[in-house]
Amino acid sequence: MFGVEKSAGERSKEKERKQRGARKYGQADLKPSRKGTLSCISGGAGLLLLAGCILGAFAARGKAPGIVGGLAILSLILSVNGVRLAIAGFRERDRNYLVCKVGLPVSFASIVFFLALFIGGLS
Repeated sequence: MFGVEKSAGERSKEKERKQRGARKYGQADLKPSRKGTLSCISGGAGLLLLAGCILGAFAARGKAPGIVGGLAILSLILSVNGVRLAIAGFRERDRNYLVCKVGLPVSFASIVFFLALFIGGLS
């Protein structure tokens, strides 16, 4: 703060520091996008759930119970939700979009992986 007990040098440094926050390159660090964070979590959970389903079906030698199919559908739903949240995260203002940029391809890869397994299973 500005005060009588501060020297002229300290006051000028304080004034410069306060003005730096109003300029383009002196802004504070941006927080990550909330929906982007949820997108990373959702896409990663979908990918892990799908990998767990594949591992469970492989361990059961193809005679996996129906719950594995239900969990695979749940992983697809999580991945689609991850893509939706990543796109919505890009609309948030004054945020860091790195988590959106990570969550979108992870979720999309999970969807592609699911569809490849599903189409491969049909043929």
